[in-house]
Amino acid sequence: MRGRRCSARGRAGSAWRGRPPAGVRLGAAAVLLGTAAVLPGQPAEAAAAARTPEAADYAFAEGAQRIEGARGTDEAALLEAGRTYRSSLPPTGAVYYRLELDDVSNTYVSATAVPGPDSSVSVVDGLEVSVEDADGTSCSLDTARFGAARSPHPIAAWGVREISPARSLCQEAGTYYVSVERSDPEGEGSSPDTWDLELSAVSEPRLAKAGGTSAPREWNSASPRPLPGTGERRPGGAGFSRATPLGEGVWRDDIRPGRTLFYEVPVDWGQQLHVTAGLGSTGSDGTGYVPGALDVALYNPARGRVADVGVGYDGKQKSDSLPPLPPVGHVNRYATAGQVGAMRFAGSYYLVVHLAEGVAGRFGDGPFGLTLRVRVSGAAQAGPDYAGESVPEGVFEVTDREREVAAEGAAAADDAVMTAIAVGGIGTGSVLLAGLGVWTVVARRRAAA
Repeated sequence: MRGRRCSARGRAGSAWRGRPPAGVRLGAAAVLLGTAAVLPGQPAEAAAAARTPEAADYAFAEGAQRIEGARGTDEAALLEAGRTYRSSLPPTGAVYYRLELDDVSNTYVSATAVPGPDSSVSVVDGLEVSVEDADGTSCSLDTARFGAARSPHPIAAWGVREISPARSLCQEAGTYYVSVERSDPEGEGSSPDTWDLELSAVSEPRLAKAGGTSAPREWNSASPRPLPGTGERRPGGAGFSRATPLGEGVWRDDIRPGRTLFYEVPVDWGQQLHVTAGLGSTGSDGTGYVPGALDVALYNPARGRVADVGVGYDGKQKSDSLPPLPPVGHVNRYATAGQVGAMRFAGSYYLVVHLAEGVAGRFGDGPFGLTLRVRVSGAAQAGPDYAGESVPEGVFEVTDREREVAAEGAAAADDAVMTAIAVGGIGTGSVLLAGLGVWTVVARRRAAA
């Protein structure tokens, strides 16, 4: 047993975290893309453009409920664990949301800010998220900033209400509030516009019996040698809910200035994640230097920021690695270092890669070659003995199917559909029916969830 497991029905329903399982999603995509290639009268270029992340803005979670953030706590809308919401953030002042919490579960709320394409931001502008109890006592505070490149793109920060013997505040059941605001809306270069927001809430159950309360003092902090090779092409997604699965290996994609790509890497209990990102050289005659041109941020399964690295660019190939991170462990939460504490549970870890829009002014519109070298070291271990289920179910675990899809991509998609495509002599109509069958299953499961 690897911790408390959820039912098969739970994995098909609420554990989708706003999207169908990657195997079903990639299976449907493979069917439709394969069909598009044989439909008469459709240019191949048009089909490719329709599925590239460069052709779309941030993809909000499908079915996200629209709510308004309140200017005060009295009218704050309720956020429920397991649900995703869409809201907006005004240029100045905080907006509030409400939580109704018990006294046994940990709750994590993540806010993803999505500035408009014409927004401008300062170095210290960004997003600030805090959780407070009914008496105004602060439970947590987190800030994410755009950094030296001053390039607007989706960024996320999280709020935490944690039940812990090491804490004395925010331990009671009752009403809590989430505050979201810009960190420096009046900074030099920041524009006074409203940003879109995506909010998600996750609940983590208590342990069945008390465990350790000390973070590990020693762990292998040496950075391994990056994986060699040119890599396999794996296009990135356009949002957390559309992140492309990646396993250990070398992966390639193209990225344009001002764009952001999302990937997810399954990391189990006891495993250690290492990531090196590289940007290829340009063939243009551009000159100069863009600080923090390639921003690579890692978020945990609750969309809490773990670590990031900024890679400056002068037109020549550049690469850098995320700082060394500990193996995933429940006791990491007791560490004083934030990036260690964020590696507190297993699940899908998100890589968010952004290429600063300033690169275009010096080196052209690209696209530029992106390489991600991902290493997941260590054998998966048994997870903690939780006394209940997370909400949504399965968010803090890794299944064999998720590992398979992350490693194989579309090759590990729905077996029945892929078999139908592979069988010779099947016409376009049969392929369409197979694709519609997968989409029907997806729709029914979403309705059940």
